[in-house]
Amino acid sequence: MDLPLKEIELAEERLKNTIHQTKLEKSTTFSSMTGGEIYLKYENQQKTGSFKIRGASNKIAALVERGEITAAVASSAGNHAQGTAYASKVHGIPAIICMPKSTPIAKVEATKGYGAKVVLHGDCYDDAYAKACEIVEKEGATFVHPYDDLEVMAGQGTIGIEILKALPTVDIIITPAGGGGLLAGVAACIKQINPRVKVIGVQAEGAPAIAKSFKEKKHCETESSLTIADGISVKNPGQTTVELINKYADDVVTVSDAEISEAILLLMERTKQVVEPAGATPLAAVLSGKIDVKDKKTVCVMSGGNIDVSFIARIIELGLTSRGRKFKFRTTLLDIPGSLTHLSKVLRDAAANIVMVQHDRMSAELDPNEAIIHIACEVGGTDHQKSVVKALEKAGYKVTIE
Repeated sequence: MDLPLKEIELAEERLKNTIHQTKLEKSTTFSSMTGGEIYLKYENQQKTGSFKIRGASNKIAALVERGEITAAVASSAGNHAQGTAYASKVHGIPAIICMPKSTPIAKVEATKGYGAKVVLHGDCYDDAYAKACEIVEKEGATFVHPYDDLEVMAGQGTIGIEILKALPTVDIIITPAGGGGLLAGVAACIKQINPRVKVIGVQAEGAPAIAKSFKEKKHCETESSLTIADGISVKNPGQTTVELINKYADDVVTVSDAEISEAILLLMERTKQVVEPAGATPLAAVLSGKIDVKDKKTVCVMSGGNIDVSFIARIIELGLTSRGRKFKFRTTLLDIPGSLTHLSKVLRDAAANIVMVQHDRMSAELDPNEAIIHIACEVGGTDHQKSVVKALEKAGYKVTIE
């Protein structure tokens, strides 16, 4: 099985009046942080907020050209849903989209907004996929696979063409990987044009099926997929995508949810870009040192920006903690007037901002006249956090970081 370059070039022609050619910009901030030249490919600014419109639109356009579709069915954690719904609307085709019950509300509502019927089913992509297969059998509709389809992969591969046109001297291209369509498409495209360029995929540690498949050089699946990066939370990647990734990609690495959160926070602070967890994984891999980019021109594909607003606060909280900007500790005080005041003065003098205080007088380890105090503080970073702890210990407090 292969994905010829001519199929990706045909996809580029089909998509030229449907999608945006998204910006590719160098980040001075991330370049200085890593010692390389870091470029960001803003697919979070793509129509429907994600690269997924490329593959879905190319597939549906090809089916329409061949007269092989009257209605579309898709399963998705969100972004492929919106891409399929949008492409179906463009071609005047009804669409039914199956999504996991855990899908962010923003993605569900956006999919409905493009005119599709949404069916919520199961806890992950694989459950939604099973439901979609049932609907295909019942309705006689055409299934548009989110990743394990060569025409879908060809559409995703057009990102590779755009990157090479904008930055011919690129050394490394990094993409997220869930089901594998984006990584397979981009890798197949790049390696057939310029084999010198490395193409690397990134997965969440809690959903590492492709990383495992790449390491073992065979298709592997996982029993669970637990990560904040819902867009790449896939237990069973595509058979064809894995085959192409093992053939064309140079590596697949994993990042933690904390590293993803930190990358999202940095993107907000430094570039003013809202990027969803899956889309932030390439930058997370670079900033955490999982990929050596020193003295290299590296493109991180920010694959999407569809993040539930209510979820952003949780991401920021995790990101602040990961970067040492917020920490929580406990210590023991005498349960008498003035004890908390003294502790707060130590924190004030150390320039720490208290955001939470909680008393615990019920612990069995306490003497009758003691209380455990749990405190959360905002600080300037890891070094500042260490200096705050040092000031507390100098003042006689025994500190336990939580």
